[in-house]
Amino acid sequence: MFKNGVKTVENKINIMDVPVDYITMEQAVSRVMSFFETTGCHSVYTPNPEIIMAAQKDKALMKALHHASLIVPDGIGVVLASRLLKGPSLPERVAGYDLVQNLFARMASTDYTVYFLGGAPGVTEEAAIAMSNKYKGLKIVGTDHGYFKEADEEAVIKRIQEAKPDLLLVGLGAPKQEKWIEKYRKILPAKACIGVGGSFDVMAGKVKRAPVAFQKLGLEWFYRLITQPTRAKRMLQLPVFAWEVLKISAKNKDK
Repeated sequence: MFKNGVKTVENKINIMDVPVDYITMEQAVSRVMSFFETTGCHSVYTPNPEIIMAAQKDKALMKALHHASLIVPDGIGVVLASRLLKGPSLPERVAGYDLVQNLFARMASTDYTVYFLGGAPGVTEEAAIAMSNKYKGLKIVGTDHGYFKEADEEAVIKRIQEAKPDLLLVGLGAPKQEKWIEKYRKILPAKACIGVGGSFDVMAGKVKRAPVAFQKLGLEWFYRLITQPTRAKRMLQLPVFAWEVLKISAKNKDK
């Protein structure tokens, strides 16, 4: 286990035992694109403070995060935490939604393919149509909603295996999607799997992202709170996360 805030040999920074990659958006896009030329399935996760807090008590989630090939800081809180902890700070926020959009832009001019898994019935198909129209040439080889039962998993996986996508987007919500990828990544044909949360809702136009001004100020979380009050209980993890980071920071200063 490496010390909180210290950059490791693998260019990762420990945020409460979650190894977050020291990486920019451009570098993250290039890294995922490079996975398409390798063997095996590379898992990519985009934790925010809520997910990092959940991993403190959820061993299966923490295991999935530690087995990831790439972890990017989706929440501005993760970036700010790195600035308080000992060692170098993360260079910038790498939002999961933007990472996927940048990947689509790069993939549109290639033969690489993508499969959408997750979201409510009908939403994933709408998202696929919207992204195909937005990124001409993007090859989406299949979709499945995320409301399948455990008994249906074998059929879902079989459809993915038959489609053989280079990229599999899994939008089952955290921590379910991270655990699902970890459980099945050895039999998935995709070269990269990304946990995308509610991104399909945004792609389909069902949910709007925060205005650019909120995003630049690092207040996208606040916009989601005022537009989706049901997230209030989850948001309570933010001050807890901040307090835990401050405690670790204080301990580091004493050493």
